[in-house]
Amino acid sequence: MSAPLPALNTIGGLRRLLSRDSEPTAAATGSIVSSSATVRQLTPSSPLSEAELIEGCLAGSRAMQKQLYERFAGRMMAVCLRYAQTTFEAEDVLQEGFVTVFSKLSSFRRECPLEFWIRRIMVNAALRQHRRNTPLVAMSEGEYPVDLQDEEFTLSNYAFEELLAMVQDLAPRYRMVFNLFAIEGYGHKEIGELLGISEGTSKSQFARARAILKTKLERLDAHRTNGTFR
Repeated sequence: MSAPLPALNTIGGLRRLLSRDSEPTAAATGSIVSSSATVRQLTPSSPLSEAELIEGCLAGSRAMQKQLYERFAGRMMAVCLRYAQTTFEAEDVLQEGFVTVFSKLSSFRRECPLEFWIRRIMVNAALRQHRRNTPLVAMSEGEYPVDLQDEEFTLSNYAFEELLAMVQDLAPRYRMVFNLFAIEGYGHKEIGELLGISEGTSKSQFARARAILKTKLERLDAHRTNGTFR
């Protein structure tokens, strides 16, 4: 199978591909996917299957590459936002991640859903961004309890935007550990290896992040009750 288009080897190339004036030519789209995929292209109500989308991308179709991006970009942006401190930083991680997706797609063994594979790539891109920014100055954390004594708290009563703002406000080292453990499901030993810290440090930083978030949620509840949130 042919390699991904050269245009996708850089973030700038990916952005050009996804710009409004970047329309696929007949040469770029003709005879590059299976006949069933071609029929589906003519039937908007019948979306491409994951396998057809992958094959089209591997064959070099800009149209298929753009479809893959548009299918997963929204969900992956939500992942990137949790690791980044700003929307601008999250966009950079997203673009870097998709450059990796297109350059490594031929190595995807299809042993798991494509979305799961892409998500791992986005997390790794966020980790690379974190390493580039290290050492980072920790943000002021205020006065928070050291640990929660295994007390549980629920996040289901809060809007995504509220929770995202709180996670982004965590000091970088806490934000990374919290996301990797609580959201992605990595163990503390794995997190330690990924971040270059000990397993014990990962555990303590997660406990600290959890304590900070709990305190922030309590303040948010107080704001909802009496209108005094700070």
